[in-house]
Amino acid sequence: MQATIKWLDGRSFVGESGSGHAVVMDGPPDHGGRNIGVRPMEMILLGLGGCSSFDVIDILEKGRHPVTGCTTELSAERVDTVPSVFSKIHLHFKITGKNLSVGAVERAVKLSAEKYCSASIMLGKAGVEISHDFEVIEG
Repeated sequence: MQATIKWLDGRSFVGESGSGHAVVMDGPPDHGGRNIGVRPMEMILLGLGGCSSFDVIDILEKGRHPVTGCTTELSAERVDTVPSVFSKIHLHFKITGKNLSVGAVERAVKLSAEKYCSASIMLGKAGVEISHDFEVIEG
């Protein structure tokens, strides 16, 4: 896996993935940025959410569970010292489906957290306290 980060100006950068997709990252104005993109640490949080959501949907669909939607809300805390690393991250999955089994969703969330989500496992090994919960919504 490869990526390239190109500085634009101030604290603005364009990141391009090895698969050819680009994203703008920036800092807040009080740090020299123009606030035109997500912060780099937000990218890590988004990556964790995307990785976990991918796993949960993949597991449910492979199990032929009638999932119709997934929204994952993440909240994170960072330490007050430099480097300001994440100390806690919580993922709340809102899974929608028709007659969707609570047990199937619970299993998918657990498998993602403990076995499949590379981002979650990596951050956990780095000392970040990661927690998960979910709700099943009929629809």
